[in-house]
Amino acid sequence: MDDSSLSEQRSSSVIAYRKGATRRKEVVNGWPADRATPRETVLTERYRAEGMSRGVTGRFRRLVYAYFREHGRTLPWREAATPWQVLVSEVMLQQTQVERVIPKYRTFLERFPDAAALAVAPTADLLIAWQGLGYNRRALALHKAAAQVVTDFGGTLPDTPQLLQQLPGIGPYTAGAVAAFAFNRPTVFLETNIRAVLLHLFFGDRQEVPDRELLPLLEASLDRQRPRHWYNALMDYGSDLKRRFPNPSRRSRHHAVQGRFEGSNRQLRGAVVRLVLAEPLSTMAALCAKLAAEPVRVQPILDALLREGFVVRQGQGYRIA
Repeated sequence: MDDSSLSEQRSSSVIAYRKGATRRKEVVNGWPADRATPRETVLTERYRAEGMSRGVTGRFRRLVYAYFREHGRTLPWREAATPWQVLVSEVMLQQTQVERVIPKYRTFLERFPDAAALAVAPTADLLIAWQGLGYNRRALALHKAAAQVVTDFGGTLPDTPQLLQQLPGIGPYTAGAVAAFAFNRPTVFLETNIRAVLLHLFFGDRQEVPDRELLPLLEASLDRQRPRHWYNALMDYGSDLKRRFPNPSRRSRHHAVQGRFEGSNRQLRGAVVRLVLAEPLSTMAALCAKLAAEPVRVQPILDALLREGFVVRQGQGYRIA
């Protein structure tokens, strides 16, 4: 994420940046691909002539809400979700596709329905519930955040970006998103789908557009009466734009391309964690044999897991902390 000090520029808003996080969807009946609708064309032309005037702002909102009425997604962490459920969804959605998150989100909350339940859970139970999502550091950070929610906030998730950022693993983007989705706070934050919308409609074919040029447009167009509804609509519309056109968010200066997973150290790290969960006190030799990996690759992963508190060493073997 980008420099969190930017969040101090506005007292009522948190400005944040989410890198590499993608929320794709399986489209059944989206808007037409490879061509703009008349409403989109008119909006772009009006913006070029007027900038983000009141008329352009209203037209922009109507366009986004029209898409949402016709093709908005129904997701389990929307509408009736508790603040804890929103936080869990936001952490899971970091660098993980919606389709993979949905089943894990449901089973995770059956096991850990609130912060208190997760705070007292053994790390091994947490990692078993997290398997399949990857990036296990997120799970450990959520575990620590749950404990702090219990000890510092009486088990109730704080409702401002400033307080949310006091929790482990909660950066400016997640704090802004949770404040908006869980508490309907009119925060200002950017992620990949929101960038896609702004870049596609308002920046033509420009490349390397910095977030500082997007943020004033986002703040000017924010529906401050219904920020939760607005961001749900904006993200769904942005997700569909990526289906209809070459991903507009690639023209952002902050766009990050995720490296190949197959054969990567990320894949091997996940395999190490799964094996230590399944066979506690596995030795280095046993891990290398079962994973068909050289010690030169496995040992640095184990060292990192030790530093991060995921595993501990017992004799010659390793087990989950």
